[in-house]
Amino acid sequence: MHSKTLEEYKKGIKIKYEIVKEGEHFDYLYNPSRGKLRDLCWLIFENNPTQDDLNVFKNLLCLDFDHTKKNKFKEQKDKFRPIETFFKGETDPLNIDAINLAAVIVDFQPRPFKKFNEKCRIEETKQIKNTDKAEIAVESEKEVIEVEGFVKSENEGSNEDLKKGNFYSNVQDVFSKIKTQKINPEKIIMVGIGTIALVSSACLKKLDRMISKSKGSSGEAL
Repeated sequence: MHSKTLEEYKKGIKIKYEIVKEGEHFDYLYNPSRGKLRDLCWLIFENNPTQDDLNVFKNLLCLDFDHTKKNKFKEQKDKFRPIETFFKGETDPLNIDAINLAAVIVDFQPRPFKKFNEKCRIEETKQIKNTDKAEIAVESEKEVIEVEGFVKSENEGSNEDLKKGNFYSNVQDVFSKIKTQKINPEKIIMVGIGTIALVSSACLKKLDRMISKSKGSSGEAL
């Protein structure tokens, strides 16, 4: 995962380079050299760099950015060689600090790599959750279709009872058969007197109590 994400990070930086090399910093980027990249880096850091960018600067060049130490900075030209060859497509850099500074130079976001990696993980988690939700929805729909077909077939044989007013008897019979089938009660479609209703597990429990009460009343009457 980490290796794949790093490759995506480098690919994103290279794409951004191809876009910006003909823009505002054309003179520095169109035909980059270590000296040009060093000078552009100084120019960029003179304009309110973020703390993350300052950390990248220090990690690669082994010195803090300081306006009063430009001469010391100029001695660091060779540190920009991996960035030069990366932009030219000659090498695939392994030094994460050089890669992060390349991101600063072309203003690639999100950076540094730590933030890019975190964003990728968040997006991946969202995709997994969305996939899980979609799979649950499909399974629920299958259950609805399965139960609807089952209840419909059962109801066709009990229409005469419904016409005679034996509603509770019909519902009890269908409900018992649904439970026997061991179908998930979270999404149940019951058909009664031409009406389709979506019944949750809580509703099924209530319906079960109603049926039991009805049976008790019938026994007392007898």
